Amino acid sequence: MAVGGVSVSESQDRSYGGGGRVTAFVVLSCITAGMGGAIFGYDIGIAGGVSSMEPFLRKFFPEVYRRMKGDSHVSNYCKFDSQLLTAFTSSLYVAGLLTTFLASRVTSRRGRRPSMLLGGAAFLAGAAVGGAAVNIYMVILGRVLLGVGLGFANTAVPLYLSEMAPSRHRGAFSNGFQFSVGIGALAANVINFGTEKIKGGWGWRVSLALAAVPAGLLFVGAVFLPETPNSLVQQGKDPQEVALLLRKIRGTDDVDRELDDIVAASDSASAAGGGPQMLLTQRRYRPQLLMSVAIPFFQQVTGINAIAFYAPVLLRTIGMGESASLLSSVVTGVVGAAATLLSMFLVDRFGRRTLFLAGGTQMLASQVLIGGILAAKLGDDGGVSKAWAGALIFLIAVYVAGFGWSWGPLGWLVPSEIFPLEVRSAGQGVTVATSFVFTVFVAQAFLAMLCHMRAGIFFFFAAWLAAMTAFVYLLLPETKGVPIEQVEKVWREHWFWRRVVSEEEVPASGKL
Repeated sequence: MAVGGVSVSESQDRSYGGGGRVTAFVVLSCITAGMGGAIFGYDIGIAGGVSSMEPFLRKFFPEVYRRMKGDSHVSNYCKFDSQLLTAFTSSLYVAGLLTTFLASRVTSRRGRRPSMLLGGAAFLAGAAVGGAAVNIYMVILGRVLLGVGLGFANTAVPLYLSEMAPSRHRGAFSNGFQFSVGIGALAANVINFGTEKIKGGWGWRVSLALAAVPAGLLFVGAVFLPETPNSLVQQGKDPQEVALLLRKIRGTDDVDRELDDIVAASDSASAAGGGPQMLLTQRRYRPQLLMSVAIPFFQQVTGINAIAFYAPVLLRTIGMGESASLLSSVVTGVVGAAATLLSMFLVDRFGRRTLFLAGGTQMLASQVLIGGILAAKLGDDGGVSKAWAGALIFLIAVYVAGFGWSWGPLGWLVPSEIFPLEVRSAGQGVTVATSFVFTVFVAQAFLAMLCHMRAGIFFFFAAWLAAMTAFVYLLLPETKGVPIEQVEKVWREHWFWRRVVSEEEVPASGKL
């Protein structure tokens, strides 16, 4: 047994969830729900692109525009250092953070589907306001409304995917959330590349307004989506009605064992009370609580959102033109989406830990090399040669690929599958809130850190990558193939966590 691993019975891969086939019904449901991820990715990608467009900067951030156009006294690393510009980016995540607390309650009490409807409506409003903005206040209000949508969607969608998927394929379905994020980011990069060429300087309006497309698909689709069986039982619906839905989802009549486990978990949740207080105070949830904080924290300090938010800005820092920097972002977006697609086929074969460890090592090497090249070749003035610029783009692509098949999808998958039903919504709320807190920090601090730390910022992220890879190796158990209602057992079999979680403390729903 590897350090940090657990022995998972192969029989679990043929348990109730894995025994059914992957039906068209569940695939279409998960694709529709995945639009929440597409909007998330689109919002990440679009902000970095429009904030490098000269008409947008000239209208809303004139000081940054003047620095970029010719103030030779400002360092290459500091031309985009503006708290107002970073507020444009991070306002979305502040709003998302504050919304998460409400979204967690709605998702737990009313279901996953109502949260997706509310998220889609907020996205539509944010896209409309952003596209029509005439001043900086409207631009930021649009971002705030988008953030409200993210708060609801990022709480509900990962839970929806993990609960709808058969256990044997849960990793692939749940990784579909990050794949949707990658597709959204890629779409944003392609759209930015095209709208930047619109004469008249209003291309940024198109970029911001087109967030309404995936938002509309999410909202309309959520009207017709079924609720998850787990949520229906939690809301007290008739088990026979839930059984009919399970048969439709799984494509088999043999759903009794899965339904029994869901009902047992719901009964345990009702008896125990559930919710954030239970998650925070009871010893048996300590491992899951730590993971719900540590994994999204580590996901952010990989540095990925610094790259995603500011890739065009970063590429302009090294001397590339506006169009070339946006095109390079398209290339890295293609790489990221392809890597996430690959992870969907690998995660249920090789497991979560293997992808975490390999991807973390790949990103660590890339960050060290990027930092080394910038430290050696980019000073406060001038740029780098085309050869070194090409090398940097290649290393950024390698880095994005490493994230795309490891910490990107797994950072959402693992927290969504490790909680028992009674604290699942509360646990996902903690995960999303933690992600937003550190996303805000990275978004708000990156340009200032780039200005003051220069190339050292990439070594800063590399150090965190080394720490998180060691954390996974030592403390994260494997959850591949474990039915979601039985996942508590992995903590009792883990070399470290079994000292924290005693068998007597595990509720009936955790028994096999």
